[in-house]
Amino acid sequence: MPESQPQEPPEPDRDARGHGASDHSDAPGAPGPGALVLCGARLADGRTVDVRIDRGRIEAVAPAGGPASSSPPRATRIALAGHLLLPAPAEPHAHHDTALTAEPDAGPAPPSASGHGSRGPDDPGSVRRRTVQAALLQLGHGATALRTHVRIGDAMGLRALEAVLEARHALRGLVELTAVAVPRVLTGTTGSSGLAMLRDAVGMGASAVGGCPDLDPDPVGHARAVLETAAEHGCPADLHTRGADPVRLLRLAAMADGLGPKVTVGPCDGLARLPPGVTARTAEALAAAGITVVCLPQGGCGLLGRAAGDARTAPVRLLRAAGVRVAAGSGALRDADNPVGRGDPLEAAYLLASRGEADPRTAYEAVSEQARRAMGLPVVRIEAGFPAELLAVRGDTVAGALSLAYSRLVIHRGRVVARTSAVREYCDVTDGARPAGPADGHPATGPELPRQSQR
Repeated sequence: MPESQPQEPPEPDRDARGHGASDHSDAPGAPGPGALVLCGARLADGRTVDVRIDRGRIEAVAPAGGPASSSPPRATRIALAGHLLLPAPAEPHAHHDTALTAEPDAGPAPPSASGHGSRGPDDPGSVRRRTVQAALLQLGHGATALRTHVRIGDAMGLRALEAVLEARHALRGLVELTAVAVPRVLTGTTGSSGLAMLRDAVGMGASAVGGCPDLDPDPVGHARAVLETAAEHGCPADLHTRGADPVRLLRLAAMADGLGPKVTVGPCDGLARLPPGVTARTAEALAAAGITVVCLPQGGCGLLGRAAGDARTAPVRLLRAAGVRVAAGSGALRDADNPVGRGDPLEAAYLLASRGEADPRTAYEAVSEQARRAMGLPVVRIEAGFPAELLAVRGDTVAGALSLAYSRLVIHRGRVVARTSAVREYCDVTDGARPAGPADGHPATGPELPRQSQR
């Protein structure tokens, strides 16, 4: 896959085979068309193994080159010597409806549904294109499952959500994209329409209900409305809050009452500015309720913005010590809240480790295992029987991968869906000699760079 700007994929149910990319049907007893053998990959525990994959799941993990790792007929072999093989990351907190809006779109705007051209970044056609592009960027980084929070209400109504759901359909088979519907106000006279729209959003296909208690005149009432709607429809709840008011979080924990394991809150960076004792008591209440905290180490949230002059994230080490499940997300991706956001889960893990909030292995778990749990997805382990959602990164250890993770191979539902290859070259200079050029009477051939590193 060459380096290029991500392009919108064709509809997967209209490909050359005439069926969806996730269709693995084949003759009985034969390996599926996507059968893979990943050869010579290193695992986080130091083992070097061959991993056999078929029909979207891991079939076997065996010592590299051993008899148990032989390839079935029609399987594709991929050499992964020098790569670390990990469970793929997941993105629990994206904002694709506002992504890639930090700079004006230089390309021509295709006509809108009304035939009068794009009306700007909020036009449903623009939202759909940006959602696809942002999802592909994050897939290239390794995230095979994405949860994007979509604003509903105000002037946009449900149009942005509809556009995101269309993008989800276009991406089917490449990446798993789910949407959280997020109204601004849910209480008082103006909140009744937002509540009705939230219920409509679930009927349209939103997989979770969200909210922003901090932006509502009645934050506690807002949180209660979200939790009640989630319980009514049997779906997860995902709340945006700074967490600067511990009393609100304590009341939220009390209101969750059995729904807690399906409730996430974030980015909760305000907890880092509270006295440690207050934060510890709040963390204990969140842990008791089973609520997950999704932090944003890269900063910037498409609904709450970036805390001015403060680069802190949620106090991950303290939260985990209290028993809180903590996942990490990317937040804003090149929009007004973070114009340089990259949406890279490995960068989020790197920042947690570099700031001392977690060791490298735990930091990576925050963007992989814990992120998947927060999204209600099956856990992935590199063992037989588990889903083949994998990321291969050049390197020998998790710490090395977080430090310098340029080359990546991404596997979703058992097939390679993205590949990034990076080669670094160094000039070979001997005895101070400089490359020959026109001044020497010789044609310029350019510098020779024979020493290569694929780190």
